[in-house]
Amino acid sequence: MPENRFIIVILWVIAALILAACNAEVPFEEALSEVESVVETTAVAPTMPHSTPTLESATQTPPATPTLAPTEIPPAKETVNLPDLGPAPEFTNQVWLNTDAPITLASVQGEKAVLVEFWTFGCINCKRTIPWVREWHEKYSGDEFVVVSVHYPEFNYERELENVRNATVELDVPYSVAIDNEGTTWRAYKQRYWPTTYLIDKNGRIRLQHIGEFRDSSAAEMEAAIQTLMAQ
Repeated sequence: MPENRFIIVILWVIAALILAACNAEVPFEEALSEVESVVETTAVAPTMPHSTPTLESATQTPPATPTLAPTEIPPAKETVNLPDLGPAPEFTNQVWLNTDAPITLASVQGEKAVLVEFWTFGCINCKRTIPWVREWHEKYSGDEFVVVSVHYPEFNYERELENVRNATVELDVPYSVAIDNEGTTWRAYKQRYWPTTYLIDKNGRIRLQHIGEFRDSSAAEMEAAIQTLMAQ
């Protein structure tokens, strides 16, 4: 029937285009010739009334999934103006990891900006925050900047010192960790969420607070604030 012949011609052209597109080395004219022989065979084959001729689709290899590069800290912004959020409570914790002696704000006042990270090792959002904090620790720690993480447990198994110690190794936490099992520092900062990150200036004043894990924009804001306070 004319209608069937018209459908066959359309399928003929589409198949030629597909064959040529799947293989960059096959010219369109050659692909058209190859498909023509198939279509001619199909055209003379008997078909049942109201049936539609079929043409097998050319097999295509799906495109490879692109591999994303690891997230990097975006370039810091220019010097930023930061609000004064009040005095930072002192650390009173007696048990620490990754440091020879307890760190106090008084011992670094006038010399260093301090990033304080409240976390617990069983928290997935805390785990996602660690790479950012580690990067800042490795990039800026020295005479004008220090990182202090305060580990306040949510569950009983997070209270075990050995579990915390093992977690700092597994999660690659190189900076100091204050063990806050009694929640004294947690309550002093009026904490409610894991993770929460504070940035304290050299005068012991809180200048920035971030609740939750970081995204590119909030990480850029934090890094710009770190640079600003280090320069003061």
